[in-house]
Amino acid sequence: MTRVGFLYPGFSAEDDYKAFAELLGGDVELPVVHTLMREDAHRVDALLDVGSEGVLSKGSRELAAMEVDAAVWACTSGSFVFGWEGARRQVEGVRRVTGAPSSSTSFAFVHALCRLGVSRVAIAATYPDDVAQRFVEFLTEAGVTVLSMASHGIATAAEVGVLDPDDVLDFVVSNDHPRAEAVLVPDTALHSARLIDPLEALLGKTVLTANQVSVWEGLRLAGVTGGRGSGPGSLLRSGSAAVNSALASR
Repeated sequence: MTRVGFLYPGFSAEDDYKAFAELLGGDVELPVVHTLMREDAHRVDALLDVGSEGVLSKGSRELAAMEVDAAVWACTSGSFVFGWEGARRQVEGVRRVTGAPSSSTSFAFVHALCRLGVSRVAIAATYPDDVAQRFVEFLTEAGVTVLSMASHGIATAAEVGVLDPDDVLDFVVSNDHPRAEAVLVPDTALHSARLIDPLEALLGKTVLTANQVSVWEGLRLAGVTGGRGSGPGSLLRSGSAAVNSALASR
């Protein structure tokens, strides 16, 4: 049994990981450790606290006790707000404490795009614009071309966690770009496990969501590189062989 552990800030869509485990079959465990969120706010200052070293170290010790095969800091905004090098140091801190191969959702997006050979994307972000722009900057540093970025302007993770699925479908579909090879939806507070296949069917292209790439990244790090025939989504069906780590390249 492969066990991938996730550090998850607060409470909003953590049950997505149970849904992914069910959809992937019975051979993976995806336990979640909830990390401290002093303030639920999509603001840069609050996000810097959410992803601080002390917060992640405490959660990482809990994951270490679970003897996970890999660990993922499952927060996009709480990693990319630190910039490339800051996010890399976050991951190194998690790896050092857990003793397991580690990554974060922000790097998971980069690695997923690499695996799929995708370089042109549209972003449908739940965050306010100033936070979403930090994600654009992070991807640009990775060599990704962001053709369009739409901001939903939602102030808290709690609000994102209760979005109506039909509203999510409408938001993502309406913010595609005709030349984008994939649409990215970067918020682990968003329930997405059962929306990826409908979204890809509607758009006719790859859709990458935060919890999806986090699960894929964890499986990759744990050595599960074969494709999952049932998905959900083209990314999980594609597997993860031959991915060069962005963490190791700098």
